[in-house]
Amino acid sequence: MSAAPVAIVGGGLAGIAAAVALGEAGLPVTLYEARPRLGGATHSFRRDGLTVDNGQHVFLRCCTAYRGLLDRIAGPGQVRMQDRFDVRVLTPEGRSGRLRRAALPGPFHMMPAIAAYALLSPADRLRAVRASAALTRLDPADPALDRVDLGTWLAAHGQRAPAREALWELFTVAALNVASGEAALGPAAKVFQTALLGRADAADIGVPAVPLGVLHGTGALAAIRRRGGEVRLSAKVTAVERGPAIVVDGARVAASAVIVATPHEQAARITPRDAAPDRDRWSGLGAGPIVNVHVVFDRPVTALPFAAVVGSPVQWVFDKTHVAGLDRGQYLTVSVSAASRWIDLPVAKIQAEFVPALEQLFPGRARLIDFFVTKERRATFRQSPGSGALRPRAATRWPGLYLAGAWTNTGWPDTMEGAVRSGLEAARLVRRHLRQGIPT
Repeated sequence: MSAAPVAIVGGGLAGIAAAVALGEAGLPVTLYEARPRLGGATHSFRRDGLTVDNGQHVFLRCCTAYRGLLDRIAGPGQVRMQDRFDVRVLTPEGRSGRLRRAALPGPFHMMPAIAAYALLSPADRLRAVRASAALTRLDPADPALDRVDLGTWLAAHGQRAPAREALWELFTVAALNVASGEAALGPAAKVFQTALLGRADAADIGVPAVPLGVLHGTGALAAIRRRGGEVRLSAKVTAVERGPAIVVDGARVAASAVIVATPHEQAARITPRDAAPDRDRWSGLGAGPIVNVHVVFDRPVTALPFAAVVGSPVQWVFDKTHVAGLDRGQYLTVSVSAASRWIDLPVAKIQAEFVPALEQLFPGRARLIDFFVTKERRATFRQSPGSGALRPRAATRWPGLYLAGAWTNTGWPDTMEGAVRSGLEAARLVRRHLRQGIPT
């Protein structure tokens, strides 16, 4: 076995997961990250005394790989998990609904919630229950589902526009970063089957109780170093070469194996064509934007830790007051997925839409203290019909060179869970390669 460390290119969740797993296996690792921090698309920054997450990220109890990583990098009390899936759904008109799982085995645990969901008519509730049953019979891995959009399937199964907006879109847009009419049916079926129609506790929601910069940044850095790994920040890798080796900041560095764990466009640029002849295909996976609207009021406007919203530009709203370190007032983050409408607008125009929308949802006499916006133009790959066929396997044609990232063929959508699973798979292949010395 070579004494050279495994080189991991990219310090997002995929690279972190791979580094931790290889460290636990006793293998030397060096992780290279071009930015001065770990965490990838999940990070924090300081603003006027607050610690601000670039966006709100949640996980579910069914995210077993991500939760396993948290066990290794997070300290006690750094995340909070619901005892039971429970979501309040608000409307600008003051109507509200509640989706709370019942004490029944899956998949029946969600049926009472749908049957009593106040934002749907009784007829639409019945149709939604029938569509849910039909979804459980789909095979998310069936290539035919990659060629169909969820919206077409829902319409064919009796889901009218009100039901799609008030129920299906709540989870489709949040999980896939694309509306149902543009979402591939395969990953959508995976989301609904695994989270809402599988185990009874699968959809219980977890949220960070500390800033993402602590959870995925300093926590991950310490975890990698505890296992003997090295992390090089502000280190830009520009090429992968035979050997294997990488070129970092102009210098060639030998490695026992290489994992490329960057976004797909960057991975295509640094991965040699003869190692990945299909790189032009997966480099074209596209991207979907997410916009996060940050609003600070001089007093509390809601007691809800989070809520979903329909009929409003607000999609999901989270109370970040304590996580950010705000002592007085309330700090809300609005997470807006499939945000093509907003991504190029100036902050003033976004404020003109979202502040009145929040005041409709939470009426009162609160005064606006601060308003700002964070944008992730390429937050996920575009999970539209045909995208599944473009996602590559972790192994390349070069022994010792592997790909990781939520855009690889993990069987999961582009989520934190998918990213961690990809890193674990790449680490498994590296271990096999170094142990057996054979291509994988």
